Amino acid sequence: MVDTSVLDRIGNTPLLELRRLVPQGSARVLMKLEGSNPTGSMKDRMALAMVAGGERAGRLPPGGRVVEYTGGSTGVSLALVCAARGYPLSIVTSDAFSLEKRRHMAALGAELTIVPSDSGGMDAALTRAMVAAAGKITERTGAFWTDQLKNTDQLAAYHAMADEIWAGTGGRIDAFVQATGTAASVRGVGEGLRRHKPDIRIVAVEPAESAVLSGGPSGVHKIEGVGAGFVVPLWHDGIADEIVPVSTDDAMAMARRLARSEALFAGTSTGANLVAALALAQRLGPEATVVTVACDSGMKYLSTALYGAQAGAA
Repeated sequence: MVDTSVLDRIGNTPLLELRRLVPQGSARVLMKLEGSNPTGSMKDRMALAMVAGGERAGRLPPGGRVVEYTGGSTGVSLALVCAARGYPLSIVTSDAFSLEKRRHMAALGAELTIVPSDSGGMDAALTRAMVAAAGKITERTGAFWTDQLKNTDQLAAYHAMADEIWAGTGGRIDAFVQATGTAASVRGVGEGLRRHKPDIRIVAVEPAESAVLSGGPSGVHKIEGVGAGFVVPLWHDGIADEIVPVSTDDAMAMARRLARSEALFAGTSTGANLVAALALAQRLGPEATVVTVACDSGMKYLSTALYGAQAGAA
């Protein structure tokens, strides 16, 4: 079989059962390996869905400009889709996010606007500043703003991911665990899985330093791609049965353990997912199955504290 576009390689990613990190007596833990997507991120799914939605609605004409604010992975994914479809792309991002992501976006042709962060951390003020900058570019250029915080077209991409998980497990799944940024992935996959199994347990994960969905104060964290610092528009109270706060330090430590114990190389949000999934697996016991997500490839974080010199010395 020969594909006609790199976009044909989005989705249908593998499921892998963890062996060494899961304590005896726990539920089976499976990871959806989203690093297998073309840019090494699950965001390829939603980027394609948002662009396709703009095309269907007539809001994105041939050759029209696309705009988005992003912590990086969405921007890389949009850069891939726009390069493949022939759209110029303006991305608003920040120095809070990895250099690899920014260089990847630029390599695929995106024009970058960098909003400076407060000491390299992610918080509500940074999110709002990037959103405002994206809005100004849209007003100036008349571009199509994918507006990931509000765009419901992306939910269909995650419904499809849910169907992949259901098929891959043969329907043997008791819980799904996913870190929350825009809330699109945990909401979309949760909705899709509940169509198959209404009583499945859905667990959302957020940064402990900014646990706003759990009712805590907004704060600064360094788990890229999650934790906007405020309750995002796509979130509603019925999405998750449980919300688990995980600290940046615990998420990074778990991502490093995952690489060394299971040879799975992923980012900090994946580490956060696994902290929550392993705790849930211990509660559910050996007859259950928990599925979580390896959101992206660790290649995106080689210059950061996760895998940089200080991590190598740990």
